[in-house]
Amino acid sequence: MRIGKNQKLLFIGDSITDCDRAKPEGEGLFEALGKGYVAYVDGLLQSVYPELGIRIVNKGISGNTVRDLKKRWQEDVIAQKPDWLSIMIGINDVWRQYDTPFMKEKHVCLDEYEETLRTLVIETKSLAKGIILMTPFYIEANEHDPMRRTMDQYGLVVRKIAEETGSLFVDTQSAFNKVLKFFYPAALAWDRVHPSAVGHMIIARAFLKVIGFDWEKENE
Repeated sequence: MRIGKNQKLLFIGDSITDCDRAKPEGEGLFEALGKGYVAYVDGLLQSVYPELGIRIVNKGISGNTVRDLKKRWQEDVIAQKPDWLSIMIGINDVWRQYDTPFMKEKHVCLDEYEETLRTLVIETKSLAKGIILMTPFYIEANEHDPMRRTMDQYGLVVRKIAEETGSLFVDTQSAFNKVLKFFYPAALAWDRVHPSAVGHMIIARAFLKVIGFDWEKENE
């Protein structure tokens, strides 16, 4: 397992990460980590690796784009001094281009997205032991769907930045694609964006696989 003893793992992103987490600090008891994949990751890490004492913090905020992350990066990431940082952003950057097509000021186009995300990763790389980059996703099996096609382009940018910076890479879209062979998209997300419990577990499993989680590990 890549995350070591007494290390802090911070998640930052949009509503998929937020998932009703406590504000201002998404850490602690009573669903402080929210009701989504961050809570699932925490539950599995604590139950399977209790000896590591991994500390998890959720800094997702619903509606955020990469622009919003940039504005709060100092307070919500740098000042937190995480050992590991997980970033999943881009869904709203793409979605606003489709649900509010005439409100151009809300659109974060691909070039701005790439430049901003790369800057944030490079700025933080030397301050953390590791960074995990997760692709945005659209829960739609049809690759020719316009929003799915655009989301895939943003996902390719995430992959590129991960390769350039030596970050770990989680392909959430690929994880959903495998399960979409058996589900109609609305069964996993009513709007093809905000996942059900099954959808959040798909994200959690993809994340845990990349960090080397041992599903067969037993506590002594």
